[in-house]
Amino acid sequence: MKVTIIGAGNVASHLAPALERAGYIINEVYARRIDEAERISQNLYSANTSDNLDFSGSDSVLFLIAVSDYAIEQIAGEIVLPDQCLIVHTSGSIPMSVLELTASDSIGVLYPLQTFSRNRKISFPEIPILTEANTPEGLAMLEQVGKSLSKRVALVDSEKRLQLHLAAVFVNNFVNHMLTIGDEITSENNLDFSLLEPLIRETVDKAIEIGASDSQTGPAIREDHSTMEMHMELLEENESYQRLYKIISKSIIDSKNL
Repeated sequence: MKVTIIGAGNVASHLAPALERAGYIINEVYARRIDEAERISQNLYSANTSDNLDFSGSDSVLFLIAVSDYAIEQIAGEIVLPDQCLIVHTSGSIPMSVLELTASDSIGVLYPLQTFSRNRKISFPEIPILTEANTPEGLAMLEQVGKSLSKRVALVDSEKRLQLHLAAVFVNNFVNHMLTIGDEITSENNLDFSLLEPLIRETVDKAIEIGASDSQTGPAIREDHSTMEMHMELLEENESYQRLYKIISKSIIDSKNL
């Protein structure tokens, strides 16, 4: 199967070589800047590069849009596709229906539920692949592609996928921000952030093993207001972090009392 990749960001950087390793031919790579497309293609066997969205002459069967969420609609409105192809996007938050702008009869979603950084290796077999399509044939194709990449493939519609994306923001983006704050606090006080690494790993492992709610510890769940007040005093010079500490602590206490 020949595949065209639309985009040259973090997802495309990982997805294109993963598809090639799974036996698919990466036919073309598109990016607004040709040098970005070339950066992806140089790690592939023989992909052509393009900064033009007219693919009417392409013999690709599958077109994968792997761009920022805000750019998907624009791409969908501008791309020119060959007949008898399937076009999908890789977003968790954007509905499949946005691809109706392409006028293609066959549209879908192939969403790898993972955080991607360009220079960090990712094990695709461990990544859940969420699929959706508007035709049985398109869904069968995406299931085939998904299973060639991952051990876990699931059919999830746009509404449920958005809920998963929201949950992912909490467990990934928000957690990462908390780690950033912890790093700042230790750095500002000449402490070694690596001292917290065993705690970070145990927190995640325990949440997965026995459930996040049952794993909750700390002053808020104990309603230890004395300790919380001391922490609030330490954050007096940073109103933003102080406010965040107060909101999260209250949320923990409220969840306990539900």
